[in-house]
Amino acid sequence: MLAWAIAADEEIEVGAMDLDICGPSLPRMLGAEGESVHQSNSGWSPVYVADNLGLMSISFMLPDPDSAIIWRGAKKNGLIKQFLKDVNWGEKLDYLVVDTPPGTSDEHLSVTTYMKEVGIDGALIVTTPQEVALLDVRKEIDFCRKANIKILGLVENMSGFVCPNCKGESQIFKATTGGGKKLCEELGIPFLGSVPLDPRIGKACDMGECFFDSYPDSPAATAILDVVDALRDQVELSLENLAIK
Repeated sequence: MLAWAIAADEEIEVGAMDLDICGPSLPRMLGAEGESVHQSNSGWSPVYVADNLGLMSISFMLPDPDSAIIWRGAKKNGLIKQFLKDVNWGEKLDYLVVDTPPGTSDEHLSVTTYMKEVGIDGALIVTTPQEVALLDVRKEIDFCRKANIKILGLVENMSGFVCPNCKGESQIFKATTGGGKKLCEELGIPFLGSVPLDPRIGKACDMGECFFDSYPDSPAATAILDVVDALRDQVELSLENLAIK
């Protein structure tokens, strides 16, 4: 969803890298299921789901979409290293969105290790309002700080439900301890916004459609695009600070 939103600006070249090795879902969500990658002297070629949006996923290499990937850490690390070093994104790539599984495991360690040479602009943390979700998010934040990864901001997903008929808002998952916004205030992290529930997001992902093209008037679409604007501001600020140093 984030990659679609950034690529809404046709002047920006975006790459999406699916590093959820054991549960790759981006090809389905971006409408590229069944595609395959090609290898040449310049490296692997990503699958382009739009003129300015390329995608790389292990799903493209599986004999069957339902094939289980039962790998230990070393094999995962080897593939992630290849993805980061051997994929040819073309002459220009403005944003590389790396989608990782929940937690602080092999995938996260590999990304931080292999990308030290080129630098990581930062991490976007996504949570839902419940304290059970925030428990894991606090660990993610601690991981980023220990790994010296700048936290660009936090987004609260599934934050309320806006009825498409009456436009009334209901809190499906109540923020029992203050939710993502309060957590940001406590830890000094930028809060980039809240995204309300919209069942059509799930439908668009299942069908491999761009949610923003299919439902441009959805409150969730507006909220996500606002989050992307705030995220881009944080990235630009981070780059300016690096230039000053």
